[in-house]
Amino acid sequence: MQDCIFCKIVKNELPCHKVYEDHDFLGFLDIRPLTKGNSLIIPKKHFRWVDDVPNLGDYFKAAGKVGIAAKKMFDADWVCYLTLGLEVPHAHIRVIPRYKNDLHGVIVDLEKIEDISKQEMEKIAEQLFSEVKNN
Repeated sequence: MQDCIFCKIVKNELPCHKVYEDHDFLGFLDIRPLTKGNSLIIPKKHFRWVDDVPNLGDYFKAAGKVGIAAKKMFDADWVCYLTLGLEVPHAHIRVIPRYKNDLHGVIVDLEKIEDISKQEMEKIAEQLFSEVKNN
């Protein structure tokens, strides 16, 4: 899709803080982080909805790799996997590490954004990419 922001990220037309990549999927930090390590996992090929992705099991496996690595790396209490798909019309799984004292209650509030500097985002992405790769 021509005007899709995620397709532009896949084509390297827009930058991202990459945390995962394989033949079919790309993971990167959310530019509006809900928590430290909050990532988006997308198929490299454009699909509108998560359940449109033909290799759905592999897709969730990729998200799980990022979630498990983030949980371990940041000592998160648990990880949420959110698939609303309304914000950007390209399939994406939000991987959201959760912490006892994060900005959210039981349910994640998409309007409560963490204030994380660009430098810290770069550091988080580098560490998370390495952690995912080594597991």
